[in-house]
Amino acid sequence: MKPLLPRRRLLGAAALGLLPWPALAQRELRALNAFAPSFVFSREIAQVFFDNVRKASGGAFGFKVGGPDVVPFAEQFQPTAAGAFDLLFTHPAYHSGTTAIGLAMDAVAADPARRRASGVVDLVDRHYQKLGLKVLGVVPTGSRGFQYISKTPLKAASPSLAGLKVRGTVSYHPMIKALGGSPVVMGGGEVYSALEKGVIDAAAWGLTGVLDFKWNEVAKYYARPAFGQASLYIFMNLASWRGLDTDAQKLLAEEARKLELASVKRFDELAAAELEEMKKRGMQETAFPAADAQRLETLWAQSVWEIARAKNGADADAMRSLAVAHGLSQ
Repeated sequence: MKPLLPRRRLLGAAALGLLPWPALAQRELRALNAFAPSFVFSREIAQVFFDNVRKASGGAFGFKVGGPDVVPFAEQFQPTAAGAFDLLFTHPAYHSGTTAIGLAMDAVAADPARRRASGVVDLVDRHYQKLGLKVLGVVPTGSRGFQYISKTPLKAASPSLAGLKVRGTVSYHPMIKALGGSPVVMGGGEVYSALEKGVIDAAAWGLTGVLDFKWNEVAKYYARPAFGQASLYIFMNLASWRGLDTDAQKLLAEEARKLELASVKRFDELAAAELEEMKKRGMQETAFPAADAQRLETLWAQSVWEIARAKNGADADAMRSLAVAHGLSQ
């Protein structure tokens, strides 16, 4: 008879998918999602994570998920940190009034393995734990993150957004101003009407989701080059995390890490497919003039770090120094 494997080796094999995880206590986790369930971020990140955890746990974990209709997207941080919910799936720009450290990851290269190896994710996790949340996953939405959608072509000379009112979360504001535009804060769900009525002239957004919102009906141009990188977060209430046994913690952390690693390629594919469909629906490319195109990456990184430093001071400086030292930011 072969000897039984030690418990540590069994757990390691389970983490690699070679064996089922040890039996876990049944638990339904209450989750908040900053996006509608049909939106691309929900379909390709949040729902994938929930499904993978259910499968890996043999059904031990279940999820009760509420969206912006339950708690508005910009108000979800506090109730999750307070323990009214166990999980939060969001972009950290939505709670930048509380902290901008999570947002600063959008200035760090979209390389999940290097982010973790460098210690940048651990630094962000330690910061959020002081606020009552555990960082489970930092999921990039592709190797490139952002674009501008506009009703008219960009100006042919720098500054290319001169005179335009541009939707953007706070992370875009210094960049929009540097390109001559006037930033306007609004949620993604408000952009269609604002473009249609002329409240705004353009919108900064990711490389996926334009067609979900049907902005192609009211804005005919997408600007290139794309720039920056974006990451969405899976947070867990710290008390809920600490209330789990070690096996359950390892399962959740492992599934979040696997999702991080798969996300860049998946979202690059989604962005390419969406671009082709945007063209089919009549959208056209408008190019930044060379003087602006050459500085987009620098403007974006400086914009994000500026916001983080203004809010978090020394913590933001420490994060930036670590990322720069590992070649992950400028």
